[in-house]
Amino acid sequence: MAKFTVLGGPSSEQLAKKIASRLKSRYIPSELRTFPDGESKVTLKGRPSGKIIVVQSIHPPVDSNLVRALALVSQARKYSSQVYAVIPYLGYARQDREFLPGEIVTISLVAKMFKSVGASRIIIVDIHSMKALNLFQIPTKNVSAVEELVRYFKRLKLKSPLVVSPDIGGIERARNFARLLGTDHIALEKQRDRRTGEVAIKQGDHHDVKGRDLILVDDMISTGGSIVKAAEYLKKQKCGKIYATCTHALLMGDAEKKIKQAGVTKIVSTNTIPGKTGIVDVSPVIAKAIS
Repeated sequence: MAKFTVLGGPSSEQLAKKIASRLKSRYIPSELRTFPDGESKVTLKGRPSGKIIVVQSIHPPVDSNLVRALALVSQARKYSSQVYAVIPYLGYARQDREFLPGEIVTISLVAKMFKSVGASRIIIVDIHSMKALNLFQIPTKNVSAVEELVRYFKRLKLKSPLVVSPDIGGIERARNFARLLGTDHIALEKQRDRRTGEVAIKQGDHHDVKGRDLILVDDMISTGGSIVKAAEYLKKQKCGKIYATCTHALLMGDAEKKIKQAGVTKIVSTNTIPGKTGIVDVSPVIAKAIS
């Protein structure tokens, strides 16, 4: 009997196959049927055994993928008391506190749901908020994709690369990325209107970017607003090429087009969310965390 059985959720089938391969484990796919009213019906295409790993990202459609993840974990619990929920991208992690009066801390509810359906352990890649991580009531591990992303950029012939965080809040991520890449980093000062969502970059003295290739680093890119503002600002400082990199590329609507129009040469993300920018594989860090 295999030590692990890996169940591939509808949102993470290819990544789940890679994890199963690395763990030398049996892989069982799932079949998804979506009814006209939007309901999901998920069916396992095999009978799992041993410890079970459910791999399902909670990216858009977030609510549907959340329900599918919960359904898979619940079904897996019928076969094993050890069910690992691997959630490469955890939706709702931004809702980790009450920013404005009356706002619901939804990630707290999500955490309770995973416990209630029988998950014994959770593994997440680059969670948006460590505060959100602390709300889970079962063993939960956050793993980083930064080393895998850095490995990709080391293969490129960049001109005097500089790592840039689009806001002060991401400075630790940029510092870590720069340390692994063997270069330096800076952080721009972003201002966001909490009610309108409008983003602006505070003007400053950034002569150190002139002529250098830049890597804009973030944990996720959703609408791309922050990256667009940062790229437009940095282009005015006469920098070299600009790359945008993140773990999770949501790229909602025409975000990718806007980012390219702002002067970004390439967007590089991981396969936590399937898509053409998701060229960096996170299965090594997930497999390591499991084994």
